[in-house]
Amino acid sequence: MLTRAFTVLIFLMLPTFVFGGIYGYVDERGVYHFTNVVPVGKRYHVVIPDKDVQVVPYEPNQNRYDSIIHQYSSVYGIDPHLVKAVMKAESNFNPYARSKKGAQGLMQIMPETANFLKIRDPYSPDDNIEGGIKYLKFLDEVFQGNLDLVLAAYNAGPKRVMEHNMRVPPIEETRTFIKRVKENYRKIKKSNEG
Repeated sequence: MLTRAFTVLIFLMLPTFVFGGIYGYVDERGVYHFTNVVPVGKRYHVVIPDKDVQVVPYEPNQNRYDSIIHQYSSVYGIDPHLVKAVMKAESNFNPYARSKKGAQGLMQIMPETANFLKIRDPYSPDDNIEGGIKYLKFLDEVFQGNLDLVLAAYNAGPKRVMEHNMRVPPIEETRTFIKRVKENYRKIKKSNEG
């Protein structure tokens, strides 16, 4: 509890604009350490991404990225409603989201996938959304349009889907993810029809 309060205090003391990243970790004694030097050790996590960012409270806005979504969806031939449904499930429209496993940004792209897709800045909405849509297109081609397999591969990785004989892996998180995205997809499509 003290660590959380200390983290909030640090954020309140930061200037409105931050130049360079802030990294942190909690040691064995429960002490929180911060640095603005890019760390070598894996125990550090990004507190503030390494770029000029405005530190503002996060409030989800489901329509904020529509123009970027539509732009890249038309380029890669992916339904923008599906992209938005994945984004809602992955980050709830938070461009600075980071999972415990290291997935980053709006579309929660893993670092290895970001390298594969040549994403320069996973926290840039433009780069992240384009990368996520390119990845959905790639998975759509690999799994021949089977939405359940595309979503399973997006969540658990294509290798896992292939290892399970082109079926959804028996991973509860993946099955829940598929249900959540499909429900989001249905709602988003319905709201845009009306």
